[in-house]
Parts: sequence; structure tokens; C-alpha cells
Amino acid sequence: MLLKGYLTVRQVAKELGLTEYRIRQLIREKQIRATKIGQWRIKPGDLQEFVESRKNMR
Repeated sequence: MLLKGYLTVRQVAKELGLTEYRIRQLIREKQIRATKIGQWRIKPGDLQEFVESRKNMR
């Protein structure tokens, strides 16, 4: 079952080009905000916030 409006760890890993293990590490380190609904789920806005926080501002 897909929860509307949430991304799975697998989807986030694929989008960022990282492993699912690394995404779970980032969740544990509280660098990516996530909600546990059976498995970890990430709101697209929270993913965007994480990406924005990683940009090199020059």
C-alpha cells in the first residue's frame, strides 16, 4: 500500500543516488525528517528541505 504524499526509503535513495542503508543512517542522525508508518516514510517537503540544507551557497 502506498501512502499518498509520502516517499519510501527506497524512493528517496533512488532519487538521491544513495543506498537505502545511508538514507536510514541520515534518518537516525536526524538529518532527514521521517515518520515511521510500518516503515520509514519521508514527506517530499522534508526531502526538499534536506537537499536545500546541503547546497553549497557561494
